[in-house]
Amino acid sequence: MGSLWTCIRRFIHWGPLTAIGIIKIISFVTLYMNAMWWPPNLTIGGLINQTLFLMLSSLTVFNFVMAAITGPGFVPLGWKPKDPKVQDQLQYCTVCQGYKVPRSHHCRRCDRCSMKMDHHCPWINNCVGYANHAYFCCFLGFAVIGCMHATILLGGSLYRGLNRHWYIMHGREHLATVHLTLWTLVWCVFSLGLAIGVVIAVGMLLGFQVRAVVRNRTGIEDWIVEKAKYRREGTEETFRFPYDLGVRRNIAQVASWSCEPIGDGIVWEIAEGCDQYSLTREQLAQKADKRARTRRYSIVRRATGSWVPLWSQGICVSVQPPCTDEPRIELNVGDVVNVTRWRKYWLFGEKANSTSKDGQENGKKSIRGWFPRRCAVELVESEDNIEMYINKKSK
Repeated sequence: MGSLWTCIRRFIHWGPLTAIGIIKIISFVTLYMNAMWWPPNLTIGGLINQTLFLMLSSLTVFNFVMAAITGPGFVPLGWKPKDPKVQDQLQYCTVCQGYKVPRSHHCRRCDRCSMKMDHHCPWINNCVGYANHAYFCCFLGFAVIGCMHATILLGGSLYRGLNRHWYIMHGREHLATVHLTLWTLVWCVFSLGLAIGVVIAVGMLLGFQVRAVVRNRTGIEDWIVEKAKYRREGTEETFRFPYDLGVRRNIAQVASWSCEPIGDGIVWEIAEGCDQYSLTREQLAQKADKRARTRRYSIVRRATGSWVPLWSQGICVSVQPPCTDEPRIELNVGDVVNVTRWRKYWLFGEKANSTSKDGQENGKKSIRGWFPRRCAVELVESEDNIEMYINKKSK
């Protein structure tokens, strides 16, 4: 889990603070409103109802905190396999100065290689992966169930409160227990909206995570498998995902009463006919294909690195950004970028002067991200012609 200060720092961030704030607002308002609608001190049903909601709220917070402070499990810095002969079957991380274990990926936000990385979650301010996947799934599940319960309680309380005078006028005072003031009405409606929003948004994320557990495949691995199939189109060769063990065994890889992960995050149980490096070899092949299709571009117009470069690039570029949270990079005239992805108005690449010709970094972190397409021209002409083009654009 790391040191106490490291754990505390995880929560000094807008993501965890916002998530905990939403949980607490929904919990406090729901308990307050339900205490008027169905007082726990008067009926057994009210006591059971209130206790059940408190349990769901507590379990949501517990699993949220555990997912955040446990983390995905990071590959040790400078890690090398015990057998030097398999090093050529593994990817090398120039930031962590070590080899990537199977199923690990480098997270640019955590600045470490995360074991079995699924994604970086801003709400827990940490990656979701090998060590905390079970806690994260439990957090999502209890959050959805708890907010469904809260939606029923808040909806019922709001209905009783809005009809309070009708109950009194018709001699049904025993139903007029919910008294709404201006502020309780505002907080009740606001909390009801939050609860419904959590059910919808977190429910969708829970669906993605359940699918990932059932298939024993992370979101990143989904993308790798998709590219593997694309590479084999038109051939008789097929790609088998090495970690698909069948639904029952796949679920057992994550689900347990203790939420403790199975194994060490380095050596994985694999399907018959595969080996520990089946996926890493495919990743290396995809990297080679990526290098083969790389095109060099020269920057002829400064890119500010803004996510919405309205003033410098115009409205067309601003309203059609790439649908990704990957960074936008600042570039100056004369920079050279190795581009690997293309959109109508945007390009994705890495500054060539941040790496050497053999692809290794020159002691610096690589500068990689999206930038407006109109800022660059492909290097298909001589350097003299490129310089003339830059001078012409600057006049």
